[in-house]
Amino acid sequence: MSNKEIKEKIARLKKEKNAVILAHYYVDGEVQAIADFVGDSYYLAEKATTVSEDAILFCGVSFMGESAKILNPEKKVVMAESSADCPMAHMVDVEKIKEVREQYPDVAVVCYVNSTAEIKAHSDVCVTSSNALKIVKKLPNEHIFFIPDENLGRHIAEKLPDKHFIFNDGFCHVHKSIHKEDILKAKEVHPEAMVLAHPECTTDTLSVADFIGSTSQIIDYATSSEKTSFIICTEMGIFYELMQKNPEKKFYSVGHRQFCPNMKKVNLENVLESLEKMAPEIELDEELRESARKPLKRMLELAAN
Repeated sequence: MSNKEIKEKIARLKKEKNAVILAHYYVDGEVQAIADFVGDSYYLAEKATTVSEDAILFCGVSFMGESAKILNPEKKVVMAESSADCPMAHMVDVEKIKEVREQYPDVAVVCYVNSTAEIKAHSDVCVTSSNALKIVKKLPNEHIFFIPDENLGRHIAEKLPDKHFIFNDGFCHVHKSIHKEDILKAKEVHPEAMVLAHPECTTDTLSVADFIGSTSQIIDYATSSEKTSFIICTEMGIFYELMQKNPEKKFYSVGHRQFCPNMKKVNLENVLESLEKMAPEIELDEELRESARKPLKRMLELAAN
């Protein structure tokens, strides 16, 4: 079956099944092109609560589908690829959270949305890279246990010196692989280019960035900027949207493959297969779902105010 035939079949099945397709910026550009909504983790979590269709087909990694199901228990949530997972989501455990709570009874456990439902259920509030600063600033707690990503936690901590952060040894392997020396080499080749970096990058990498922001913030910045040349320090799936919005501008990687193999497991073929079977479906124990919903709902409320 040709790509054209696959896309036509997806469009037909989507109507038949009353399904909406949500896709993250890091999946393949061909998948982004057939999605109804494309965005970063925050946008997709928020969008999942407003769609009217009976079913949500998620093109991304497992924690994203879980978040959609947590917020929408009455909807069928289907993953395009069941094996697409985020290693960072598993880099903290419940025992570690309990240890920190015992040491700091007034601590706020701030959970990056890139986490499992179980970890969310043991947290006080969720955040994304686009709203973490806004939300943590609003918390009355002095002590903040930021999980699971250490790099985003340190970036936020720098901006909030009045709070005491406890960090967790977690990271995104894609962003951790982008090094300061690689950026400086890229700047030698493209001296006119601005460096735009995701806060999941390490501190030394962020130190040479002209702008630091979430995936959507990077896209917005590049689109509104008068500059026409950019070095992009995040997963390369973002290039599709950057070039769609800015065909006249130039975008460069840091010089190696900024590539998430899990996100790239999602393709047109498994989108079609998932629509045909309406599987694999995300199913959560109701007690776990309700516990995990509270920090996600708190995030949406604090981010909206």
